[in-house]
Order: sequence, then structure tokens, then C-alpha cells
Amino acid sequence: MPPYKIPKRVKHRKEFRRARDRKATKGNFVAFGEFGLQSLEQCWLKSNCIEAGRIAAQHYLKREGKLFIRVFPDKPVSKKPLETRMGKGKADIDYWAARVREGTVLFELAGVSEARAKEAMVRVAMKMPVRCRFIKRRLSV
Repeated sequence: MPPYKIPKRVKHRKEFRRARDRKATKGNFVAFGEFGLQSLEQCWLKSNCIEAGRIAAQHYLKREGKLFIRVFPDKPVSKKPLETRMGKGKADIDYWAARVREGTVLFELAGVSEARAKEAMVRVAMKMPVRCRFIKRRLSV
């Protein structure tokens, strides 16, 4: 079993592709930590990209602070092998992906200084297939 996250069980093994091109209305603000990494584009974020980001942050922070992962790969994406003829049913699941809309917060950090958090999030952003930006928690009025 791979070290990164996949669902324990699903109702349907294979899903339609479905693409939505709207901005995020949920999960688009820092909720758990003090600093966050926000997506500026939409994509299907592979589970191994999420894991690579987690490892990059934890290696830099050296067990300092708390890292929150705000996305979970719950979408199965199937892929047929190369040079395969059409037909013969839908292919097996190739990877699991998280649906990320523009504005979704991917990672959050708590318990570290702003400079340290910014440097950690730069390392995480390098692993992401989309453009990201560093954001801070807003004070509620």
C-alpha cells in the first residue's frame, strides 16, 4: 500500500471525470492554523503531490509547529495503457486525486513565526502543480 492517503472504502470504484470551472466557496480561508497556502488555479491534485508537500514542510520545520492538510484525494482517476485498442470497458484506477478549485486552501501551519511559515510554504508550493500564494488568518469582526 502506498504511504500517501487514499480512501479506505468508496461506494463506487470508478467515477465520471466531471470538471467544474468555478471558484471555491468552501475551504477558501485559513480555519485551523495561522498561515496557509492557497491555490490560484484549479486542478486535480494527485495524492503523491499532497504527500510530497507534507514531507517538504515537515523536513524544513523539523517537528516544529503543526501542519494541517485541508484537501483529501477522494476522486479515483482511471487511465488505459498506451497502445490499447478502444473498447474492453473502463480502465483500472491509476491514481487518486483531490478536486481543487481556484481559491482552495491546501495546507495550513500553526505554532511557527511568519518568516518560518513563509519559507516552509514556499517549499510546499514547489511541489504543487498549480500556482499558489501564502495567506494569513483574517481577524473576524
